[in-house]
Amino acid sequence: MSQAIQAVQHCTSMADVRRCVDALDDVLVPLLVQRTAYMTQAARIKQDAALVRDEARIQTIVDRVRSRTVAEGGSPEVLEAIYRSMMEACIAYEFQEFARLRQEA
Repeated sequence: MSQAIQAVQHCTSMADVRRCVDALDDVLVPLLVQRTAYMTQAARIKQDAALVRDEARIQTIVDRVRSRTVAEGGSPEVLEAIYRSMMEACIAYEFQEFARLRQEA
């Protein structure tokens, strides 16, 4: 298996860097939209708001992300910070969805 870090193109200008980052964002955004949509499903499935925040699951995700990041040649500290921030936003969204779904019922 090759590491993702090996797929990074050599850039000679900031325009090159920005073009490559924009291309990655074009891939990441739809995936993040899908990931967030699963929070609506989780909010529908969970029967108690106390279940929305799951510290054990958060740690499992962090451990998995750190391991995958190392395997891909990246910085586990950077990816952990990104994932923790994303998970906090997703938890907040799931709480909103939990409340919204129960208001509609």
